[in-house]
Amino acid sequence: MSFSPRSAVLFSATFASMLLLSACGKSEAPAPAPAAASTAAPAPAPAATAPAAASTAVKPAASSTAAVAPAAAATVAATPAAAAATPLSFSKLTLGNAVNNDHQVTKAGTSFAATDKTIYASVATDGSSNGTKLNAKWSYLEGQGVVVSNITQSIATDGPAVTTFKVQNPDLWPEGKYKVEISLDGKTVADQDFQITKR
Repeated sequence: MSFSPRSAVLFSATFASMLLLSACGKSEAPAPAPAAASTAAPAPAPAATAPAAASTAVKPAASSTAAVAPAAAATVAATPAAAAATPLSFSKLTLGNAVNNDHQVTKAGTSFAATDKTIYASVATDGSSNGTKLNAKWSYLEGQGVVVSNITQSIATDGPAVTTFKVQNPDLWPEGKYKVEISLDGKTVADQDFQITKR
């Protein structure tokens, strides 16, 4: 069977139209939003330690409940305003043994009593994020050094925020030198030495 040049052009145009029409009805499922990671993998600790928790509050917080931003936040198409958003960056690290409803340390310090049950690290950040990983690694520096707790939190915020990490020990903390290291997406942005004393 032979085609005239005109029949061949008509056939090609019809085939191309059918391909174009069949592609119009496709819709792709939106990519799943990153899940909030909260891992506590304590290594052998010098004393019994409970897994620590992390929580984030957007500054200024309007209420006393400051839950972690939901991981299932909808992915929004980029707009000119969103494209100009500042990426999340570290601002300040503060240690203490108590926090307020805004997740901020109420009395900063670098020396704690062996009887203090909880030690907090408040991490202030600026900028926007939809899943940046913020990590706090707590270490006991005496002897060969032991990782007490290692916690990662996924941060979703559109502005300044405070994320609080904590380590707890129902017993007495061993005296000595400790350190907390804060990293943002795997890159260390701050660290703070502190000590536990008898008092």
